Amino acid sequence: MSPNEDRPHVLVLPEDDANRQLANGFHLRVDWDCNRQMQVLRSAGGWHKVLDVFKAKHVSDMKRCTKRFMVLLIDFDKKTGRLDEAKAAIPEYLADRVFILGVWSEPEKLPADLGSYESLGAKLASDCREEIDATWQHTLLRHNAGELDRLRQHVRPILFPSL
Repeated sequence: MSPNEDRPHVLVLPEDDANRQLANGFHLRVDWDCNRQMQVLRSAGGWHKVLDVFKAKHVSDMKRCTKRFMVLLIDFDKKTGRLDEAKAAIPEYLADRVFILGVWSEPEKLPADLGSYESLGAKLASDCREEIDATWQHTLLRHNAGELDRLRQHVRPILFPSL
């Protein structure tokens, strides 16, 4: 189901199926009455394709939907310049509403003791809800700290307003 575009809402554009599962796990922990304010989109098929899809479809939609926020969920593939390269694809006037998150290498490299992708996504959502970094401090996730701070500031009130 699509979010109500008249209310603040969040779309997540995942790179691949593993990232989609992480996002779905996160979505399962969103406050029940805000469930329609988040939508996980179809996997793009690569981090370059995430940026291509974002530019081709979502930039114009975000001009029209001023209450829309986007999370681009990509693999960083251990590339230190990946965040800057991805941010360069975002128009400056949308920079406050677009967030780029992902696993430092790729989700498949996350240890099994963190659970399935969906259960890990649920843990990440619980961390966001509680404003803690227990799961986010994992060595393959901690590089998200700056984006996570921005995300919490703008998106947390949309998905977890009862706090």
